[in-house]
Amino acid sequence: MKLRVLFFSVLRDLTGCEEVPWTCPPGADLNLLLEQLFAKWPALRPWEPSLLLAVDCTYVSRSHPLTEGCEVAIMPPVQGG
Repeated sequence: MKLRVLFFSVLRDLTGCEEVPWTCPPGADLNLLLEQLFAKWPALRPWEPSLLLAVDCTYVSRSHPLTEGCEVAIMPPVQGG
């Protein structure tokens, strides 16, 4: 299944991109996607415990199932100032 992955803030710098098309097997969940992304961009892995994740503009858990055409946003923790 095809989906879009969006990276925000420092994660854009680590991956070198703002958005990428991605393909996952049917029945994949966010955990599987994250493992695939960590394999492609190992510098993302240290951020894993604090990542904020959203699918189609809704915050979700790592076990959230992915669907064809969904948009996955991967964000670092919110920082204020």
